[in-house]
Amino acid sequence: MQKKPSPSLRGTAGATSKKNSQASAQAAELSELRPGQSVELLKELHILTRDGRLNQDSRRKLKQVYHLFNFIEPLLTELSAGEQGPTLADHGAGKSYLGFILYDLYFKALERGHIYGVETRAELVEKSRLLAQRLDFGRMSFLNLSVAESSDAGELPAQIDVVTALHACDTATDDAIAFGLQKKARAMVLVPCCQAEMAACLRQGKALQLARTPLAELWRHPLHTRELGSQVTNVLRCLYLEASGYQVTVTELVGWEHSMKNELIIARYTGQKKRSAAERLRAILVEFGLEKVLGPRFGLAVAADVAEAAAAG
Repeated sequence: MQKKPSPSLRGTAGATSKKNSQASAQAAELSELRPGQSVELLKELHILTRDGRLNQDSRRKLKQVYHLFNFIEPLLTELSAGEQGPTLADHGAGKSYLGFILYDLYFKALERGHIYGVETRAELVEKSRLLAQRLDFGRMSFLNLSVAESSDAGELPAQIDVVTALHACDTATDDAIAFGLQKKARAMVLVPCCQAEMAACLRQGKALQLARTPLAELWRHPLHTRELGSQVTNVLRCLYLEASGYQVTVTELVGWEHSMKNELIIARYTGQKKRSAAERLRAILVEFGLEKVLGPRFGLAVAADVAEAAAAG
């Protein structure tokens, strides 16, 4: 007659089975990562939990990371032919989430190129510097500067290949575009965030605009003013880039279930400046009565001054 296992043996076998099951589950989760990814980095970015697991929120973050990387990788590949490798400036870097992922997935294996993270919060800059040292990510630099200040900063080279700005608030996206134009960027990847300047300008002339055109109903209510201001600003940004010699693509960053701040603007330099884009940009500003206020931000200052002088003469 076969003897039944003792309770202690059954308990040991059960614990071993559970342990093996957990190990298999963890191995399956880690298989979702790209080959060679730094597990330590993913833990620091809270994509992996401290015990190396992926929960539902982590999977969503990972999906967003890969989705964004798929947009940027082709740009970097196009620019990787030179001996120095591509240079990238990430504005409003925060914890340098994007910069670290790009370095880990692309720059590390390329063994050349450099990433610059630009951030105003000194404590985040210092944390990023320490993390880069710990991970031996030697071709990363972190600057405690605003986007506007970085344009003339000696720590940055005269030319930057790729400019990124993800959720740079208010006019910081415009500063990133200005930086890219000054640095002769060959590509820009922008995810605009909140934008209050246009809405404030629309509110100032609301009574006059309501009397002048029925289209002013589009921004009669405060919520509509804010939403329309953000939409029009992004349209103007795209026209400005096209007028400056860039081919522009507008798409969504992730599904709307993840974020309402979801517009992704990708600009590639072609050198073909579109006069029609500049004309449409001006026409939109004139229609909204904002040419004098916002024209300089979109490169129309000189033309506006000339037109005003001509009218006065």
